[in-house]
Amino acid sequence: MKKRWLGSLIAMSTLLAFPVSAFADDGATNVQLQAGLNSVFVFLAALLVFFMQAGFALLEAGSVRMKNAGHVAGKTVLTFGISVVAFWAMGFGLAFGNGNSFFGLEGFFLSGDNMAESFSSLAVYDVPTTIMFLFHLSFAAVSLAIACGGMAERAKLSVYIIFGILFTIVIYPVVAHWVWGGGWLGSLGMQDFAGSTVVHLTGATAALVATILLKPRLGKYNKEGKPNSIPGHNQVLSVLGVLIIWIGWFGFNPGSTISALTDGFFGFVSLNTNIAAAAGALAALLVSWAVLGKADIPSMLNGVLAAFVAITGACAFVEPWAAVVIGAVAGTITFFTAQWFERKGIDDPVYAFSVHGVAGMWGAVSTGLFAAPRLVEITGVGNAGLFYGGGLGQLGVQLLGLTGTFAFVLVISFLILGLIKVTIGLRVTEEEELMGLDISEHGTYGYPEQMKLLTESESKPASESHGMTKPSIGSESAI
Repeated sequence: MKKRWLGSLIAMSTLLAFPVSAFADDGATNVQLQAGLNSVFVFLAALLVFFMQAGFALLEAGSVRMKNAGHVAGKTVLTFGISVVAFWAMGFGLAFGNGNSFFGLEGFFLSGDNMAESFSSLAVYDVPTTIMFLFHLSFAAVSLAIACGGMAERAKLSVYIIFGILFTIVIYPVVAHWVWGGGWLGSLGMQDFAGSTVVHLTGATAALVATILLKPRLGKYNKEGKPNSIPGHNQVLSVLGVLIIWIGWFGFNPGSTISALTDGFFGFVSLNTNIAAAAGALAALLVSWAVLGKADIPSMLNGVLAAFVAITGACAFVEPWAAVVIGAVAGTITFFTAQWFERKGIDDPVYAFSVHGVAGMWGAVSTGLFAAPRLVEITGVGNAGLFYGGGLGQLGVQLLGLTGTFAFVLVISFLILGLIKVTIGLRVTEEEELMGLDISEHGTYGYPEQMKLLTESESKPASESHGMTKPSIGSESAI
């Protein structure tokens, strides 16, 4: 009886909120209905990509030591907030506003759909400018999150703020304009459907620069220059973060079709995206097992992310069999490049450049190899790949695009971060790094009870702590 009353109440509330006339035929055309559905589709896709920030927070927090977990998770919200304001004020106009081949010159401080005429590059879509802003904002925020990943456990909080603003205004929008906003790479027919180059290579290159300028974490390398293991404090958080990112990627790639109705093409893009990620996970796990003698879970997680990165640019241009190949290769090369960079003295706590940079490059190259003629015709971008008889033309465009992007971001990032380094400094003091950025930057630990117990046990003499000794910085037991 209670269920019937509840059902009746909901039905009455619905009728009051949406009168019968709202459900009646008001003369809406199929074009109007499709535009409405596409708008909702893109809006929901933007929310899924926003949700990826939660995944990044969990992944990165789990990948660092306990004493830095709260800081790393919190800076994810900080950088997201920075990207929202900076992209609204300047970034969106520079990326998609009317301008020249290098950057936009209109559409700053977006005030609503009344500014649609300032965004000719978006006129082809039947989606309001405000919704397109939300969608592209979510991409800019992901790119900034990647850029900040390489700074983990040793960068000042103020660096995230200053660099975050400049990255979202000076760096990311320029690359986005080149490819998607009517710029020179787009005019050449560069194929980057959802951002292997624009989003991931851009963010990863900035992360590489930050990692080099910050130098390794204390205790990462021994006197002989060999790397010590500094494992993350919570592998379960990292796994959960990757699963959330996996879900969010269905907004990233399928959402980039900007259409819910055009022959269900977003379903095809979803298929490629999903199977590539699975192939990356399996390949990375098997390779780590063969090389290390154990099936390494962090390597598997990196394989998933690398495969996602690689297929992001190619998902609308390649057949499913090629998506599996692209994902598997991405998972494999990410494992080996992560090991190589670490041996070369580049301490990247979340392997940002290996996962997003190297895999982003492979994603850009892959369309020059695997782009299928029928899919190129559907998307209307570029030409068929080398393996389909397209010759070296499209491959050359892809190589030019990734090289130009890498060089531009590398130089501008060095200029910005180098200037910050010689003025206010990039890195916290040695004492602050040893105590952890949770307490030094925020005044409290992310795990206050556990950290208190660890601190107390370390301060006691060995005889009082049952033989426990203070863990050395960089050892596997280091906090």
